Amino acid sequence: MLKMMNNILFSHSYFLRLDAKQWKTGLPYPPLGTLYAASLLRDNGYRVSLFDTMFSKKSDEVSKHIAASHPDFFVLYDDGFNYLTKMCLSNMREAAFRMIAIAKNNHCTVIVSSSDATDASDKYLDAGADFVIIGEGEMTLLELINSISQQKTDLSSVQGITYRKNDETIKTLKRGVMADLDNLPFPSWDLINIEPYRHSWMKHAGYFSINMATTRGCPYKCNWCAKPLYGNRYHARSPENVVKEIKWLKGKFHYDHIWFCDDIFGLRPGWVATFADLTEKENLHFKYKIQCRPDLLIKEELVKSLARSGCDNVWMGAESGSQKILDAMDKGTKVEQIYQATTLLKKYGIKPSFFIQFGYPGEVLEDIKRTIKMINELLPYQIGISVSYPLPGTTFYEKVKAQLKEKSHWMDSDELMLMFRNTYSPAFYKQLHRYVHKNYHKHIAMESIAHLLMKSSLPLSEKIKKLVSAAYYLPATFVSGKKLNRIEKISLV
Repeated sequence: MLKMMNNILFSHSYFLRLDAKQWKTGLPYPPLGTLYAASLLRDNGYRVSLFDTMFSKKSDEVSKHIAASHPDFFVLYDDGFNYLTKMCLSNMREAAFRMIAIAKNNHCTVIVSSSDATDASDKYLDAGADFVIIGEGEMTLLELINSISQQKTDLSSVQGITYRKNDETIKTLKRGVMADLDNLPFPSWDLINIEPYRHSWMKHAGYFSINMATTRGCPYKCNWCAKPLYGNRYHARSPENVVKEIKWLKGKFHYDHIWFCDDIFGLRPGWVATFADLTEKENLHFKYKIQCRPDLLIKEELVKSLARSGCDNVWMGAESGSQKILDAMDKGTKVEQIYQATTLLKKYGIKPSFFIQFGYPGEVLEDIKRTIKMINELLPYQIGISVSYPLPGTTFYEKVKAQLKEKSHWMDSDELMLMFRNTYSPAFYKQLHRYVHKNYHKHIAMESIAHLLMKSSLPLSEKIKKLVSAAYYLPATFVSGKKLNRIEKISLV
């Protein structure tokens, strides 16, 4: 008689407490990719449960969830929509290995799906995983678990997996990505305890934001950007399907704000206009933020539709104020487009925010100065600064991988260690990060003072707050700049 194997415990390997910067920031999003996979398996007759590691203190907590649910399968399925999991942080890898070991000791079949496991499948198999899913995971996971449950001994026909058999590593044919995303069930939000997320957001931001995905993949070819799960093909859900989920989530969680966590939001022609029409027709009122490219944001009709549908913040992949560096990255954008997009977004009341990247090979002081000049002139709403981070599978990684023998991943998202040889030392880039942030806030403070002088109607408390900010950032920027100059002089290599 065949044993029924239909009980699945899902988890993921992102522990907020193991990432000190993000724990302090306190703005976590649930593991959306994990919830999608759990929903598909449940729709196909499996019993599913979830160990959400987000607020857990240690990986050993998985033991009590295994004891409670007695799973046949332990599926470690990371959220492929979140850049924090795409970074493959060492702290999270070690936590994953520990959970794999515990699950194996409890006689579970262990399956792993993540960016890190796709790039380093042998390490996860060495850690005890039975199967690693390569690339987009939902359909592969369903077929694999169906095959195991039916006690099939030959799994070589299941596309998109790697495993070991008789000490031989077997990697099956690559599976193509899904094209019709509307066919996927909505994520299994009922598996999440949403209250810790809501509490953290309210405490740190004063509002509650939730995450959604409308697309998968990115057709652009920036040579530092890895796409191990969803690849270079771009597929979008229909605006109607997205609006349906927005309405459902609003009734369930009463959120204030949405982060659309797509690599590029609204790339398909006419999508954003239709989305805006539908939100107006359904009388939906909410704010949201997106990620997009500057060359797309110089199209006025697109920006008007974004504003009409509730977009209040666009994180733009600006990266650098030096055209030389943008070209070296194969970014496909122009510095002037960053200026044009920023102006247009502000015109329609949308806050432009910049992703900035320092330390790309060949960057010199003049390139850095151009980036700082761009930030100071445009004064985006927020800036996110990183140093170039080589991810497996990218052209950039191939250029520098010979230098990554001692270290290839950051421990957490705030490490910001330059791991390859460049114009300046790693210490220079760490100090550059501090200086640029202080310099940016100094310019924001100075602009605030200018507005303060023109707006005498502001409350006294607001005036004092702006003056205190300026009083701090003016000398802090000066001191930080002096330190940066000293490090620059001794760090040239």
